[in-house]
Amino acid sequence: MRKICLMLLATLLLPVFAYASTYTVTVTTDKATYARSATVKTTALFKKSGSLSNPSSTPKITIKDPSGSTKVNAASMTRSSTGTYTYSYTLSSSATYGTYTDTCSVSGSDTGSGSVTFAVAAADTTAPVTTAAPAAGTYSAAQNVTLTANETATIYYTKDGTTPTTSSTVYSAAIPVAATTTLKYFARDTAGNSEIVKTALYTINVAKTHDAANTSLVWTGYNTCLACHRTQSTDMYQGVHYQWMASGAKMTTGPAAKQGKMDSLDGASALNAYCINILGGWKACGACHAGTGAKPVATATPDDAQLASIDCLMCHKNGTIATPYARTRNATTGLFEPNVGVDMNNVVRTVIKPVRNNCLGCHAKAGGGDAVKRGDIALASGTTADSLYDVHMATSRGNLQCQACHKFTNHKVSGRGSDLRPLDSTTAVTCSSTTCHPTKNSVTSGHTTTAVNKHTARVACQTCHLPTYAKNANDTTATEATETNRTWESFEWNATLLRNEPLPTKANDLTPKYAFWNGTSWGNNLTDAAVIDPTTGFYKISRPNGAITDPAGTKLYPFKYKTAQQPLDTTTGKLIGLSTASFFADGNYVTAITTGLANMGRTGDAWQTVTTDELQVLNHQIPPATGNVLACAACHPNATATKLKLITNYGYALKGATSTVCVQCHGNKSVPSYTSVHSKHVDSQGYDCSLCHNFSRPERGLKMTK
Repeated sequence: MRKICLMLLATLLLPVFAYASTYTVTVTTDKATYARSATVKTTALFKKSGSLSNPSSTPKITIKDPSGSTKVNAASMTRSSTGTYTYSYTLSSSATYGTYTDTCSVSGSDTGSGSVTFAVAAADTTAPVTTAAPAAGTYSAAQNVTLTANETATIYYTKDGTTPTTSSTVYSAAIPVAATTTLKYFARDTAGNSEIVKTALYTINVAKTHDAANTSLVWTGYNTCLACHRTQSTDMYQGVHYQWMASGAKMTTGPAAKQGKMDSLDGASALNAYCINILGGWKACGACHAGTGAKPVATATPDDAQLASIDCLMCHKNGTIATPYARTRNATTGLFEPNVGVDMNNVVRTVIKPVRNNCLGCHAKAGGGDAVKRGDIALASGTTADSLYDVHMATSRGNLQCQACHKFTNHKVSGRGSDLRPLDSTTAVTCSSTTCHPTKNSVTSGHTTTAVNKHTARVACQTCHLPTYAKNANDTTATEATETNRTWESFEWNATLLRNEPLPTKANDLTPKYAFWNGTSWGNNLTDAAVIDPTTGFYKISRPNGAITDPAGTKLYPFKYKTAQQPLDTTTGKLIGLSTASFFADGNYVTAITTGLANMGRTGDAWQTVTTDELQVLNHQIPPATGNVLACAACHPNATATKLKLITNYGYALKGATSTVCVQCHGNKSVPSYTSVHSKHVDSQGYDCSLCHNFSRPERGLKMTK
């Protein structure tokens, strides 16, 4: 027992050894800069192995001034929490200006040190200085004024002549000044110093404003607009309305970089079944070009002469003034000039944003006359009150301007026809926008029945809402018949345009053709080999791309169908861009072909007349829905469908005989009606179309197997 006690006592008397630790010390001050007499609060974090920990001895702080003189010598810090120590030091009223060193450390069995610097500086009593650019003065166009302070500060301003305060508008971006404006502003820095309010008067020269009473604005030629609208002119110069060429991104034929109707021999020049191509026919076709008569030159940096060749008045003329703008091509110079008697000073003083009639002046008369080309656009679209003709544009109903759907961004317009090559803007045109029919594109709501809602994913609005095109407006004397065929083998005299034109066939109240369209197009260009469509037996000019088997996004659309008799070069197998200028002059088909071949660099080639055809998507002439939308019987059932025989012509047939298809799940049963079969298999049992047909609708989330 005694031996055990002695052993315990010996154990208790053994020395205790402490193990030293090294700390990581992080030091911060509550400010970077202090004024004299201010209190400097220092915080030090002591970490061991990455975690806050209390050292075995109290940390010390030493502070030295810029000369190296010690102001605080190893003073003890106060622990505020685990591993966190603080110390407050009040600077004297005569403290030396400059950079101080603040060091916190621990010694003994635990070691570690860290430092931070802070500055003592004279108090900021200097107000900031704000500069405006451009400076106050008189300008001939609207300005964007930028305000810049010489130090970190908040700038306040007003534009109404009142004195700004810290409750006024805070400057964040360039200030637009479109009219004479008194701009007042000042800045306040982080020390609370405010500069004296400054005043800048910007006088925007009223001589450049568009006002019928503004006699200071004078027409000086087609460069008049350029003085104030250089940016807009540059944007317009690059747009499809001026270049007649743009991206071919929506075409699966021809160059992707650029395509259009401008005549060229590089594979980018489009053909159609109307005037074929403008090669050798620029003067006639160029009458609708938004330029002064010269062909556009593709350049990224047009000079003033090129910008002045844009005719802004083609789109911005005011048709309601006493002498509206009109122009005639000078036979000598080949350039357009204002007609004699037009008061051009009043024209430029009264310009407007484009209205329907401005757009229709070219678009309704495309192809050679009113309603000739598009089939759903005519001059009547600009003025009619007949809502049955077009509920969107009729003055008695929607009275929409073209820009309501065709949005312009930097003079680039959204939307393109299926037969048009260039893509001017990537902005999509949609019926289901926030302002127009926002719910109608839903597959679950928006229409009165569930069955109709299910159609919206695969059927375009126009398909049901445009049962007939080339209608006549009931309040116009002219016919809105559209051209369905033209032959260049015969001609007729156009007494309005004073020229010979190919003989057309026109018709009213036509039923559209229908096809699937995914938004891209196939098109024949001037240097492409001609291709026969085995379905029609004719040489195709343009086609919408799409099929019933396409993924979601492809829809069934209505189209105008148009044919023509025009020449084919049998030597090269290419359609000939015959000379419209030659044909307009004398109506001689052979001469026009010979000249056209020469323009294409071909002489002596054999040729023959062939029939061409094209499809053109229909978007306009939508009547009111009530009583005018396609009924179910227009498409269902196939045997009695009045418009679209879906099974016969559009790929909706079964993938095999009923005896083969039905036995996948059950015996061969009678089919009471297509609605009951569809309701049972799709609506009730959730089977995908592919079980019975040669296409699928995966976007509906149906069962792909039985």
